[in-house]
Amino acid sequence: MDTYPLPAQRLVAEMTYAAARAPERAISFQGAPGANSHLAVMDFAPDGLPLPCFSFEDALDAVRDGRADRAMIPIENSLHGRVADMHFLLPESGLSIIDEYFLPIHHSLMSADDTPPVSALSHVQALGQCRKYLRSRGIRPIVYADTAGAAALVAEVREPGAAAIAPSLAARLYGLTIHDEKIEDSSDNMTRFVVLGRDAIMPSRDGPVMTSFLFEVKNIPAALYKAMGGFATNGVNMSKLESYQRGASFSATEFYADIEGMPGDPAVDRALEELAFHSKWVRLLGSYPQGRSRSI
Repeated sequence: MDTYPLPAQRLVAEMTYAAARAPERAISFQGAPGANSHLAVMDFAPDGLPLPCFSFEDALDAVRDGRADRAMIPIENSLHGRVADMHFLLPESGLSIIDEYFLPIHHSLMSADDTPPVSALSHVQALGQCRKYLRSRGIRPIVYADTAGAAALVAEVREPGAAAIAPSLAARLYGLTIHDEKIEDSSDNMTRFVVLGRDAIMPSRDGPVMTSFLFEVKNIPAALYKAMGGFATNGVNMSKLESYQRGASFSATEFYADIEGMPGDPAVDRALEELAFHSKWVRLLGSYPQGRSRSI
């Protein structure tokens, strides 16, 4: 908690106390109170108790240790791609993906008084998403660890001309003045969150379902092509396929994938069986209801 600016520390203490009294309602997130992840938790579970954590690992540990029932982690943004490295974090946590949520991202410019801002403190992604706005007004961007933390720091220091870019919720929590809202350069800015729990939950078949998994193909020619063939021949839609490297050898490429459907569906079972045949290993991360249709 000492890593947050003082105004945020007070809120973190209050929210941590509330979550400790009812951990079955607690949902952990990464960031200071007022962050987009905080907003996502409140939108996703209005009756939940948001539990702020300084790092992604802390948010996952809160669930694993029983201090929270679930965690909400952003994994990708429509403008800037990957957010959290879930292919590294999730296998080590032992948690499963049980749901997903999509949050429209809007940024506000805020400061401690009415002085016109000359600098703006925020997360590097938020600064990049507001680049044209800042440049057109001659406002100098300054990188900080997270958006809401930047707002808390501006509220603590109260330096004239120093502003933060954060969700409008942060301005309300820290008593800041909003100079302008929805300053993002693109109106279709969206972040996808996954909801994580200690135990996998088999979703209802009443609606569309997603399944996420990791795998590493065998080190033979056309291994990925062959591994993917089962999804094509069985008509299973793969909405995401992302490669990543583990370790420093650069010889073994691993993959993260999202598909429509779930184990138990005959087509999915056949596709996963063929994937396993051409892979060194396959690890399911969870099946969960679609938060947003992937169909065109």
